[in-house]
Amino acid sequence: MQENKKALVLLNMGGARNKAELKMFLTNMFNDKNIITVKNPIIRKMIAFFITTSRLDSAWKNYEHIGNASPINPLTEKLVNKCNEKIEDFKTYQVMRYTPPFAQDVIKEILKDGINEIVMLPLYPQYSTTTTKSSIEDFIDYLPYTFGKNIRYIETFYENDKFNECIVNEILNNAENSNEYNLIFSAHGLPQKIVDAGDPYEQQMIAHVKILSEKLELKGKNFKSINLAYQSKVGPLKWLEPSLEDMLKNFKDEKVIIYPIAFIVDNSETDFELNIEYREIAHNLGIKEYKVCKCVNDSDEFIETIKDIINN
Repeated sequence: MQENKKALVLLNMGGARNKAELKMFLTNMFNDKNIITVKNPIIRKMIAFFITTSRLDSAWKNYEHIGNASPINPLTEKLVNKCNEKIEDFKTYQVMRYTPPFAQDVIKEILKDGINEIVMLPLYPQYSTTTTKSSIEDFIDYLPYTFGKNIRYIETFYENDKFNECIVNEILNNAENSNEYNLIFSAHGLPQKIVDAGDPYEQQMIAHVKILSEKLELKGKNFKSINLAYQSKVGPLKWLEPSLEDMLKNFKDEKVIIYPIAFIVDNSETDFELNIEYREIAHNLGIKEYKVCKCVNDSDEFIETIKDIINN
């Protein structure tokens, strides 16, 4: 009888380790049909080339502020190593969408290891066509048809109680006197037209904030206000609102704490945008205190969450 060998595959967008990889990241991202929804691949390739060429140097300057590399890579490696140490019956792999390790290379490794069952966990708590769908499609495209049907994926996990306990604990560790703070859940933005086309991201984000607000209330922790805002807008299209910058304008002379609700692993959007760029905006707006929470990253609590997610 064949031994049942199971893989846990963690999927994420990726991040640059140097300027060449930043160019690769931008090129691959803007060539993704789930990101740039133009049907003609030639036109999409031209758009990707234009955006990448025009944005590369300015984007790299941001990376220079955070050590010339995204923290997502070493943190994800730590997460994978911990999963391999603490989650029995599974070998854990990582696959990035726009930078190495790519699906086609990891699948070769999975097949070489004799894996015959795969659980994919996209590290996006809420579903979006631009993240979850894109990563799942990319992985399945490279998986041989002969692999069979022993493959499943976790579509969302924002409702998982252990996961939300991780988030609440991180927030409260940074806001002992919660009633002094305005809590802002900051999510990566999305063009409004993608939501209008049926993407459930905004709806799930609102639902997630409601779950977390109720969890905080049950713990007897009351904030001055609890808010949802969106960061990382690019280009002239209308994006989800309110923007984080506009939200911060409400809190002059007050204390603010930010939780990056769309991210599992810290990356350039958390380390540069939230911790540097928006911190400067907050300072210029006269905000008294500005704090940014860490993502769950490779915490022991998140390892327990992963166990719960994949087993239930």
